[in-house]
Amino acid sequence: MANRKLSELRKKIKPFEDADTRASSRQLLNTVIPFLVLWFLAYQSLSISVWLTVLLSVVAAGFVIRVFIIFHDCCHGSFFKNRKLNHLVGTITGVITMFPYQKWKREHAIHHATSSNLNKRGTGDVWIMTVDEYINSSPLKRLQYRLYRNPLIMFGLGPMYLFLVTNRMNRKDAKKQERWNTYLTNLSIVGLSLCLIWLVGFYAFFIIQFTILIVSGSLGIWLFYVQHQFEDSYFEDESDWDYVKAAIDGSSYYKLPRVLQWITGNIGYHHVHHLSPKVPNYHLETVHEQTPPLQEATTITIKSSLKSINFRLYDEEKKTFVSFHSIKHLLKDHQPINE
Repeated sequence: MANRKLSELRKKIKPFEDADTRASSRQLLNTVIPFLVLWFLAYQSLSISVWLTVLLSVVAAGFVIRVFIIFHDCCHGSFFKNRKLNHLVGTITGVITMFPYQKWKREHAIHHATSSNLNKRGTGDVWIMTVDEYINSSPLKRLQYRLYRNPLIMFGLGPMYLFLVTNRMNRKDAKKQERWNTYLTNLSIVGLSLCLIWLVGFYAFFIIQFTILIVSGSLGIWLFYVQHQFEDSYFEDESDWDYVKAAIDGSSYYKLPRVLQWITGNIGYHHVHHLSPKVPNYHLETVHEQTPPLQEATTITIKSSLKSINFRLYDEEKKTFVSFHSIKHLLKDHQPINE
């Protein structure tokens, strides 16, 4: 893919970058309405069994992931042709998913502009250390990184920290529009939560909403994690970094069963999305199928993706992810830096 020109691929993809208002409206309806119905049914089922409530909440969590894909497209300005409509729907779906629209829009744009660039890590992405960085870090920083990369923390505590802490705060240099959008989102979440607690009671609200948040959050982080961290994923220093290679070789094609592909809004075609964020989620599969060069992207399945749990560090020399165990011999005679 080194000689593949971005302009050539963009020309092939261009016809699919226009939002289809009917398709977007239809997706909004077949996502938000089922979510609201499932939330109501989960509440009603408490009189039958708490486990039935949990089960229905898990299904509702799947629809929250689909709501997030709509939110995600709005952040890219690709869900509707109208800019103001993207902002409005993005802010509303941001309340449902507990993500501030303007803040995440900025951070995610940085992620797209710097994905797979080893010199520009740190905003909108998962913390990745190289083997050399880890070896030369202090014991405290190594411990912090090992805890961060622990699956129980990343996929268990991670979602709650994201929802309750990270997403609720503005960056220090955030502009006025971004700050007020975060405040509006926070107030809307609190107000909506209080109304629901008043209507259904704290116990019902907690059981349903906690299940939805932990399941959707864990699966959401997993999708983001696995689509950039696979065995032969592309990472380069700034001087050798290439946008096209970062998109196609640094993002995977996550081949999911049809029902999961639908729930996740085709985000498994992540290589297509990174090459052209303006393509709405409902066009991603078509672009992949009709653009042969894009079919060269690494394909992973649910089974093969599970191996990525053991990927902890990026080895710049071998151009691959490795486990902590594989570098134990390198740490024996190394004197770490004290912080």
